[in-house]
Amino acid sequence: MSIRKCPALLVAAPASGQGKTTVTAALARLYSRAGKRVRVFKCGPDFLDPMILARASGQPVYQLDLWMVGEAESRRLLWEAAGEADLILIEGVMGLFDGNPSAADLARHFGVPVMAVIDASAMAQTFAALAHGLATYQADLPFSGVLANRLGSARHGEILRDALPTSIRWYGGLPRSAGFELPSRHLGLVQADELNDLDARLDAAADALQASASVELPPAVSFAAPTPRDIQPLLAGVRIGVARDSSFAFIYQANLDLLQAMGAELCLFSPVTDQHLPEVDSLYLPGGYPELHLPQLAANQSMAQAIKSHHAAGKPILAECGGMLYLLERLTDKDGHGAAMLGILQGQATLQKRLTALALQSVELPEGVLRGHTFHHSSMHTALQPLALGECPNYKRTAEPVYREGRLCASYIHFYMPSNPAAAAALLRP
Repeated sequence: MSIRKCPALLVAAPASGQGKTTVTAALARLYSRAGKRVRVFKCGPDFLDPMILARASGQPVYQLDLWMVGEAESRRLLWEAAGEADLILIEGVMGLFDGNPSAADLARHFGVPVMAVIDASAMAQTFAALAHGLATYQADLPFSGVLANRLGSARHGEILRDALPTSIRWYGGLPRSAGFELPSRHLGLVQADELNDLDARLDAAADALQASASVELPPAVSFAAPTPRDIQPLLAGVRIGVARDSSFAFIYQANLDLLQAMGAELCLFSPVTDQHLPEVDSLYLPGGYPELHLPQLAANQSMAQAIKSHHAAGKPILAECGGMLYLLERLTDKDGHGAAMLGILQGQATLQKRLTALALQSVELPEGVLRGHTFHHSSMHTALQPLALGECPNYKRTAEPVYREGRLCASYIHFYMPSNPAAAAALLRP
């Protein structure tokens, strides 16, 4: 193995809500449409942005993070992508320097040039001052340039471009347009499969980028070879049922890849529409939006009985966030509409108007330490005593409980399984 080179760009912003996903998706669609193979990554824990980015690039999207994913695994993912791609794009998280580790930390560590997306809708020459601040705040940051979002006119873009110092590249701009803005709901962007006009939005955004500036590829970045992985067949012959529909879709592609690499056969099913479970040894119920499908989930008693029987038989279940809410006695949405759920776990949950938890988490289980994150708008009330509590590596305030009922392991934590493959396998192995 050796060093691999590939053009790469980290798309960042001074804050959330600036349009990073729209711009990253537009770039991915623009280059892939031109016959380039584009690999896109998402910095930090996120499920919704990667759905959009995967549609834009036509390739699966993986997370990069120096803590949750780890330096070695992030290096491996980038090195593998560099061997097959013409362009690597990394969408940042929050603001460029926000969090620990931040998107800037990732860019500096791997030498990936940064392009900042700035919402310029109420700005003129101050745009250049903001760009200068981002470029110079950390002396060793490989800052490349800026892209203006939500421009009022072509002239507006020219004013912003002309105000920039010569050291900062002008990557162009996107006009303010409902034609390619991506709609959101309480946990973030609307899921890609729910947007019937998503491809038209992506093409419109790509067209606007192409018209605004030159589209030559960014400079090539050298990615060092990683340490080879040794994946043991810890799940050889195990059939795992994975819930996958509009209610349960928050799952890392890296988790699915790892389960298969360990020998598992994955059987996708829908708790919303399927009447029966596939023939499986274990169940994986990831997070999602069960609160948006309460009547359908409550009415599907055939599926409910199948999952109850699976649990009663002592077979493994791993339930994360929305998957855990589905197992409670009752779930109520933010408008006060509730429905009975499976009742495997004692307790109930209610959606809140505001975010109730957002944090990286590390939790020590009997099977080993797993890392992940939590991000939810619901509050849960239960008399169950937790098996363990998560710990946030930064501010320590969030400590999500993990519950154990027989072979059921349930928590608000979305586990990143490659952080400890042996522990993940133990949770799902019969």
